[in-house]
Amino acid sequence: MVNPDYDWRLSVLGAGEALVLVPGMDGTGQLFYRQTPSLAESFRTATYALRSDARTMDTLVDDLGRVVDTAAPDARRAIVVGESFGGALAMSFALARPEQVSALVVLNSFPYFAPQLRLRLARYGLALLPWGAMSLIRRATAFRLHSAHTHREEIRRFMELTASADREGYINRLQLLMSYDIRDRLHDLRPPALFLAAEQDHLVPSIQQAELMVSRVPCATLRILHGHGHICLIAPDVCLRDILVPWLKAAAL
Repeated sequence: MVNPDYDWRLSVLGAGEALVLVPGMDGTGQLFYRQTPSLAESFRTATYALRSDARTMDTLVDDLGRVVDTAAPDARRAIVVGESFGGALAMSFALARPEQVSALVVLNSFPYFAPQLRLRLARYGLALLPWGAMSLIRRATAFRLHSAHTHREEIRRFMELTASADREGYINRLQLLMSYDIRDRLHDLRPPALFLAAEQDHLVPSIQQAELMVSRVPCATLRILHGHGHICLIAPDVCLRDILVPWLKAAAL
C-alpha cells in the first residue's frame, strides 16, 4: 500500500535533457550534493528520496517512474543514474520501463548480491541494533567505505545527511536484495549503459560485477574509478558531469 504521507524530498535543478539520480541503501538523494551543481549546468537534474515502507521492487520502480515524469513532463524519459542499491533499482526500472530510459548509468552495483548470508546477517543485525548506535557504526566503517582521499569535512557531512535514514528503510531494502536477481535478464537492457566501478570498493566487488554486466548488456561501456572506494561521489576528484558528457556524445545521445 502506498503511504500518502511519503516525503519525496524531490528536487529538480537546471535545464536540458532530464537526468534522475537514484540513491543507494541510505535512501537519501541529498548525498548527491557534490554532483548536482555541475550536472545542473548540462541537465535537468532530479534527486529524490526512496520510500522506507516499500516492500517490493515494483513499488520503487513505480516511484521512479513518477520522478521521471516530473523531471521530463513532455518526453517522459530520462538518463537514469543509480548508485549501489540505486543501481539495482535503476536496472530494474530500465527492464520494466525501457521507454522511459534514454541512457543508464550504474555505479558500484550488481545484478545479484552475494553472499546472501551477508544480507541476512545485516538484516537481522539491524533489527536488533539499538538505532542510536548506527552513527557509531558509520564512523567505524568510514575508512572502508569512502575513498581514501575524501576530505574529513565531506565525511562529516555524509554522517549528518545519513542520520535521518531509518531502520525500516534499511531493513526493507536489504530484504528486497534477497530476492533480487537480474543476471538472466541483463541481455534485455536496451538503453546505452555505462558501468562505473570503484577500484577500492570493499563493500561490493564492483569491478568484477561491472565486468559481468558489461559482458551481457548489449550497448555497455565500463569505466574504472581508480583509487576510489564504494562511496566515491563525495570525493574531490569525481565529477559525474565530466564522465557523462563525453560518454553521451560518443554514444550519440
